[in-house]
Order: sequence, then C-alpha cells, then structure tokens
Amino acid sequence: MNNSSTIENILSNSNFFKNSGKDFLGKVIEASRLDVFSKGQVLFIHEDKAESFFIVKKGWVKLFRETLDGSQAVVDILSTHHVFGETSLFHDNLYPYSAEAVERTEIIRMPLSLLKAEIKENPSLALSMLSTMARYRRQQDQELEHRTLQNASQRIGCFLLRLTDQSNTGPAIIHLPYDKTLVASRLGMQPETFSRALTKLKNATGIKINGASVELENLSQLSEYACSACSSEFPCKDLKTCR
Repeated sequence: MNNSSTIENILSNSNFFKNSGKDFLGKVIEASRLDVFSKGQVLFIHEDKAESFFIVKKGWVKLFRETLDGSQAVVDILSTHHVFGETSLFHDNLYPYSAEAVERTEIIRMPLSLLKAEIKENPSLALSMLSTMARYRRQQDQELEHRTLQNASQRIGCFLLRLTDQSNTGPAIIHLPYDKTLVASRLGMQPETFSRALTKLKNATGIKINGASVELENLSQLSEYACSACSSEFPCKDLKTCR
C-alpha cells in the first residue's frame, strides 16, 4: 500500500472525521503527507505557530510542557490513530504543548487551515471536537483525583489495568508500551519513586515483573488494590483515561 492509499485508509476510518463533509475529507487526504520521526525527535515546541495537526499512524508520541526548572511535565502519551495538534485552533493558533516521538514513529501531517475553514461551515464537526475536549477534561479531572487519593502503587496498578482487556477473568500478561522512566513521568513520579512503588505493588498483589512485562493470575489481583481509592468502578468505562 503506497503512502496516498495508506493516508486515505486511515483518515477515512478515523472517528475524528466521521462528522466532516466528503469534500473536506478529500481535501485533507490530498494535502496530507506521511512523516517519519526517529526516537527523541521533536515535532513542535510549546507556543510554536500551529500550521498542521496530526494523526499517529504507528508508534508513540509524547506531549509535554517544560517546567521553570527545565524538567518535563508529561501531558499525555499518544498511540496509533490518536489525533493531536487540532486544539491549537482554540489557543490563538499556537501549540499548547510540545510533542516528541517516543520511538520511531510514523505521523500523518494535515493542514490546520483546512480544519479551521471546515469548522466555520460545519457545526457538527465543531461539536464533535468540543465533545472530545470535554472527555479529555474529564480524564484530567480523574487523574487529579488519582494523584490526590491514590498512593503511588495504586496509580501504577490503575495504569496497568487500563492496558488490559478488562473482561478477561483468567491469567494476563501486560506489556508496558514504553520504558519505565517515561511511565513514571506520565504518572507524575520520579523514577526512584516509581521503582519503590512498583516493588510495593508487587508485594501487595503478587504480580510478577519480568522486564517490560507484568504477569498476573487474574485482574482482581490489581483491581481490588488499585481501585479502592477511585470514584470509578471496575471495569472502567473509559479505558483510555490513564494511558
């Protein structure tokens, strides 16, 4: 499959474009291009002028903000089919965060000007975007709740649960999608805090850790421990909240 047909296939099947007009989608497909970023390569910096928005074809993208002391506060880690950069339309056409490839990553780049024009003519797309932003805000609210009410081990357990098929009642193997240092940053922890909390989680639940894999006999090992300080019930309604 060549780049043009690949882009058309991904965009045509993206939920982001389900409320857009066919003419708009055709224009976006025609004007899009596929870029490849190596690990650690920056896509854009916070408050850069926004000219494009993006969708992840393959790989992982880290969204982050730099703090006053020069460290990074990770906003989110995005995987395949996630759209990002589009909210810059609501931030004076400036990117509200920085973006960096976590590994070799393939990204579809799309002109933001086409999206801006479509929003003016298509209220359904505008409402769809606002709905997405509202869901993301609920995600942030729940993460704030977790940081307030859950201890570090419970937050790691919650993160692991969101990586599983929560209908599974038997043994499970969970593969961390990226390195432990980045997981720690995503959860708002220092690496040493993450390591201690992971050991505590292992002792409390009996999970087995083998490199980037976590093995457990059943999900109740984690859910009973991690979900005791959360307002949501297990299984979670929004599987992407902590990812």
